[in-house]
Amino acid sequence: MHDERRRIEERVERLHTQRIKPAIYAATVPFEVEAWQAPGEPVSFEEATAARYEPFAMGTPWGPPWGTTWFRMRGEVPAAFAGRRVEAVIDLGFVGDWPGNQAEALVHLPDGRPLKAVNPLNQYVPIANPATGGEQIDYLVEAASNPDILANNFSAPTLLGDVLTAGDKPLYTFLRADIAVLDEEVWHLDLDIQVLLGVMTHLGDHEPRRHEILHALDRAMDTLDLDDVSGSAAAVREVLAPVLAKPAHASAHVVSGVGHAHIDSAWLWPIRETKRKTSRTFSNVTSLADEYDDFIFACSQAQQYEWVRDHYPHVWARIQESVKKGQWAPVGGMWVESDGNLPGGEAIARQLIHGKRFFIEHFGIETKGVWLPDSFGYNAAYPQLAKLAGNEWFLTQKISWNQTNKFPHHTFWWEGIDGTRIFTHFPPVDTYNARFSGEEMDRAVRNYAEKGAGTRSLAPFGWGDGGGGPTREIMERARRLADLEGSPKVVVEHPDEFFAKARAEYEDAPVWNGELYLELHRATYTSQARTKQGNRRSEHKLREAELWATTAALHAPDYTYPYDKLDRLWKTVLLHQFHDILPGSSIAWVHREAEAEYARVAAELEELTAEAVAALGGGAPRVFNTSPYDRAEVVRTAEGALAYVAVPANGSAALAPSAPDRGVTVEGRVLDNGLVRVEVAEDGTLASVFDLRAQREVLADQGNLLRLHTDLPNYWDAWDIDKHYRNRYVDLLEASAVEVVEQDPLRAAIRVQRSFGKGSTLTQTITLRAGSPRIDFETEIDWHEAEKILKAGFPVDIRAPHSSAEIQFGHIQRPTHTNTSWEAARFEVSGHRWVHVGEPGYGVAVINDSTYGHDVTRTVREDGGTTTKVSLSLVRAPRIPDPEADQGMHRFTYSLLPGASIEDAVAEGYALNLPLRVADSAGEPEPVVSADGEGLTVEAVKLADDGSGDVVVRLYESRGGRAQGVLRTGFPLAGAEITDLLERPLEAAHLTDGAVPVALRPFQILTLRLRRG
Repeated sequence: MHDERRRIEERVERLHTQRIKPAIYAATVPFEVEAWQAPGEPVSFEEATAARYEPFAMGTPWGPPWGTTWFRMRGEVPAAFAGRRVEAVIDLGFVGDWPGNQAEALVHLPDGRPLKAVNPLNQYVPIANPATGGEQIDYLVEAASNPDILANNFSAPTLLGDVLTAGDKPLYTFLRADIAVLDEEVWHLDLDIQVLLGVMTHLGDHEPRRHEILHALDRAMDTLDLDDVSGSAAAVREVLAPVLAKPAHASAHVVSGVGHAHIDSAWLWPIRETKRKTSRTFSNVTSLADEYDDFIFACSQAQQYEWVRDHYPHVWARIQESVKKGQWAPVGGMWVESDGNLPGGEAIARQLIHGKRFFIEHFGIETKGVWLPDSFGYNAAYPQLAKLAGNEWFLTQKISWNQTNKFPHHTFWWEGIDGTRIFTHFPPVDTYNARFSGEEMDRAVRNYAEKGAGTRSLAPFGWGDGGGGPTREIMERARRLADLEGSPKVVVEHPDEFFAKARAEYEDAPVWNGELYLELHRATYTSQARTKQGNRRSEHKLREAELWATTAALHAPDYTYPYDKLDRLWKTVLLHQFHDILPGSSIAWVHREAEAEYARVAAELEELTAEAVAALGGGAPRVFNTSPYDRAEVVRTAEGALAYVAVPANGSAALAPSAPDRGVTVEGRVLDNGLVRVEVAEDGTLASVFDLRAQREVLADQGNLLRLHTDLPNYWDAWDIDKHYRNRYVDLLEASAVEVVEQDPLRAAIRVQRSFGKGSTLTQTITLRAGSPRIDFETEIDWHEAEKILKAGFPVDIRAPHSSAEIQFGHIQRPTHTNTSWEAARFEVSGHRWVHVGEPGYGVAVINDSTYGHDVTRTVREDGGTTTKVSLSLVRAPRIPDPEADQGMHRFTYSLLPGASIEDAVAEGYALNLPLRVADSAGEPEPVVSADGEGLTVEAVKLADDGSGDVVVRLYESRGGRAQGVLRTGFPLAGAEITDLLERPLEAAHLTDGAVPVALRPFQILTLRLRRG
């Protein structure tokens, strides 16, 4: 046979594109359109209804950046359309084919009910099927003119990312608003051809099936009447029917399709726009559910449900109905799809608590899995936290973006730092926005790493990132691919069903231990430093407010625990942990608002804490310690004097100054407190840090060396830091001033001032206190760089085989060598309050109060010694998507802790992030709880969420070893229960002498519910 593939393929392509697709809508009449430009921010439907509209013609520009234009569309279905399927077709002037980052609209009926949304891939609104003719149509369409921030593939900075800088030039030209007849036979023919072409083009040339489809398509095109596409469509479909009817092979891979619409809670749009995106997408989804009984949609993020409930009650009612019918599946059980690395342990616990409770309360459904397709890596505490919240499975997708190494599994058991395992799936289709294209189905089968053991994978389908969701075309492709030779079998089903089947056939799946590190987007540990600092401060202020509110509730009869306020503030913080807000990868508008929200949260939490402390009664000054560790520290009194005070963990003590064994002396640029001796060089770096206890020099080279690197990644500026950043840098070795600014037996400090780059300035106050080996670097930077990253390096004289970095409820060890490509890819990693490096008998910790990114490298010196260098990433200067990212003032502190064990690092990490509070108080309450036993660390103290008055305590083992001890209470204890994260009882806890004995495995998390006597 002669090879005529090229001729046939080109023929099919032209006829499909130029004749069949244009014939999908058989006849049209235009709407009569009027418009009203809403001033400023979006307005209510009621306000829009009352506005004055002006005539509007197709082809007219509309829509300033971030504006809202309301269109009134009126029309009548012609009598000639009777008996046909009639729809409204609206094209706002869409650009490209991504629904989420451009013009979008929500169509309302005159009574205010949202009907359906329109976007570039979903331009229709049902009118009647069949129409009778004469139907009167009156729509009010809320159109958002959001700018295309992704234009030109992020190749240049844009001012469109903030309403304050975007200007007012119209962005779009309205192209079409018609009443149209959908020719269903032509529409189905279009889909038949789409599916067959997709299957055919991804089969090998040697496959008979490829040639069978090719020649069937050729015969079908012979049947097509170019002068009467509509009239011949049925006959063309009959020619194609036999090749569409051939069943898949018995061994065909099974793809479980789950409807999905990834809606970033903020990213290239502000939070206010996400609220509208949810209404548009969810209107489309519920409309699609009405059309397709076999449709199932999985939706996460309780926050987005709450927005719809509060702002779009009609859409909310439709969601509730879809849930009852089993077509809508709440999943994920988190308040938002948060970042997977940066939120603290208690914050991730609250994500799961608030998310799962929302779905239980509003739908009577307890979600079974964690749904996190798009976060930028996943911490190794997740398996335990997920299981403690009652979850059975975990889903992620983003690991497919790895820059260097291909992740070896798609279905596996993920083991966390404590040993907990959770059944995990990583869809081989490599997208959470699947469309059931031939390319995607081929990729899913080729990628699938479990061949021979497993037979199925999951594919979330529907347009996403900015919403949009599944379309009827995607559902039609799924139906055709249900059992089709040459393709995997597609079944649309609930994700719980997929996970049950996948686990049943592959119970002995391989195990992946430790973090799921994403080999990309490493700069998200550093970008938008003020957003990250706001999160860190908020997490610790929430801990503080809850502890002292609980203390006051136990000891002050007239005090009322602020349940509602704390709940609201937690939800605000959880929202801003979304995986494009906290990582610093959103537009300027998002981060401007985030900083303002964090300031409001801090002020309100400060007020709540002050009220709780005041409720204990006025009197003499006391010092309050929110840390779970006893502390003896220098504090400043209200009068400005310094005092050295010992304060118990989670408790308070009278401000009765005591004296440490030795004070701080200053000689030139040398600070000495009897524990460490610190010498500051003329250039402001550390010339020496000598540990007087161990009689050894800590540094192998200049300490606190500030290094300014050129930082232009290959792509994704705010997200990525590529390895080549290391190749070009300037060390900041010129100081305009190095001077002693504080000299007191309890505290001494040297200030270093620098100017550098494009007008940036940096002031550091190097502080040493009596009684502590910790050296603090209080830092203030006025930052005006572009495409740079500033790091602070500490080269220590330690041969460390690995570094340890704090993560949620524990820490993770990472090798300091680069033996394999996996270790080499971890050239920038995340950690929370501390990083520790050590050799047998000696260690050093670097502690911080607001940064997350760091790197640890090691070299061998000529003398044979090893230098292990810990470098903190302090601030970046990406220009995309926010051209002014990180510009301006930054204030933070980091510290060097010589001679530190892991336990020392844990304690000082808490201490730096939870400063002692001095306030007047007449009460001398016992700490609510105290944990006696090495490694037992209390993470949260609060009253139970059910209002019972029970005290809930969450603690964990923090050293990485077994821990035994007792939890004692500062109140009469009548009983105790071990609970899950949602404070539901798991088993009774035994009491011994009025306390709770505790035995924990390494990094185990334990939640106790304590009943007051």
